[in-house]
Amino acid sequence: MKNILKIAATLSLLSGAAVADPVLGVWKTTPDDNGNFGHIKVAECEGEICGTLIKSFDSTGASYESENIGKQIIWAMKNKGDGKYGGGKIWSPDRDKVYNSKMVLEGNDQLKISGCVLILCRDGGTWTRID
Repeated sequence: MKNILKIAATLSLLSGAAVADPVLGVWKTTPDDNGNFGHIKVAECEGEICGTLIKSFDSTGASYESENIGKQIIWAMKNKGDGKYGGGKIWSPDRDKVYNSKMVLEGNDQLKISGCVLILCRDGGTWTRID
C-alpha cells in the first residue's frame, strides 16, 4: 500500500509540471510607434499571467539598454480557456498607457494582443514566440 501511495504522489507531481500554461515563455512584440520592439518573458504570477520586458531593440533591430527593461508589461491576465486570455492589463511604453487587454494564442507560436483605454481600442499586433 505504501508503494502505491508513493507512485500516486510521484505521478501527481509529474502531471502538475506537464500542465504548464501554453502562453508561458519569451515573446517578441510587434514594433511600436517608433519602430522599437522587445522580448517579453511571460510567466505565472500568483495564479495569473504576467510579463516582463527582458530585452529591447531599436528600429534597426539593434539591442539597447532601455529604461523599461525589468518593468512589468502584462499583469493580472487570466486564462479563459481555448487559448484565450483576458481580464488583465498591458502597458504600452511608447504611449505610456495601460490597456484593459486580451490575448489569443494561435497555434503555439503566435499571440494576438488587443486592448482598450475607455472607448479607444488598439490592436497590439501579433507577438511571436522566441522560447
